[in-house]
Amino acid sequence: MKAEMVEKRRNKEIRTISRSFPFPSVIRLIQYIKMPYKKIELSRKNILRRDNNECQYCGTKKGNMTVDHIIPKSRGGTDSWYNLITACVDCNNKKGNKTPEEAKMYLRKIPNKPHYIIFLKQHLGKTEEEWKQFLFM
Repeated sequence: MKAEMVEKRRNKEIRTISRSFPFPSVIRLIQYIKMPYKKIELSRKNILRRDNNECQYCGTKKGNMTVDHIIPKSRGGTDSWYNLITACVDCNNKKGNKTPEEAKMYLRKIPNKPHYIIFLKQHLGKTEEEWKQFLFM
């Protein structure tokens, strides 16, 4: 046995044709299996998610959002967590091929690489009540 159930989810079970089992909510590993460190993939969807689908120049959440390079690629900018932000179409067009300083458009917050656990917590939804005694929150 590699794990045991500590808490079960109320009103939920796993069923087979002949048996039913409680649906686990919290499990405890008896034997630890080392897993590689999880990385958050750099993607358009995750940039929008990190920035809460909010333009990092004007703060709007309305309309279509794009991903903007703070330092344009044509000027040596890279595809990285630190150089990509969410921008509305109007701000992205206004900034064009300039740096924010040249366009006199300033970032509302400095972009960063999100931590895996915090990123999951923000975007998975609610925290189950049974989990709270086991989490450092």
